[in-house]
Amino acid sequence: MLVRNTVVSVGVFAIGLAVLWLLVERAGFPKIPSAGVSFLVSNTLHYVLGRSWIYRGSERAMMSGYSFFLVNSGVGLIVTLVLFAAMVAVGINYLIARTITSLFSGLLQFLLNAVLNFRTL
Repeated sequence: MLVRNTVVSVGVFAIGLAVLWLLVERAGFPKIPSAGVSFLVSNTLHYVLGRSWIYRGSERAMMSGYSFFLVNSGVGLIVTLVLFAAMVAVGINYLIARTITSLFSGLLQFLLNAVLNFRTL
């Protein structure tokens, strides 16, 4: 399960980082809201892949599972935006800041989903 989660996490993180870059560099949106949007895009994709590949056989219904996932993602989003904003404020490049914050919020969300949502740990 951890290997599958890592593969999916790295893939959707790359997509999220690309969305962040596109929003900031090409569309001219502010960094912090763009980080939130890219987080939501990558986390929704993560749920779909997680449900079908990482945690297949979960007994929780799709909609209630997605509801739990959204709550867990909300926690991750708060952690991400607070750490991201702090790092950008001290001059860290926004893509590097997003990469660092993903380590913290990603691990937190994995644990929350594994224990509370999919009940596999």
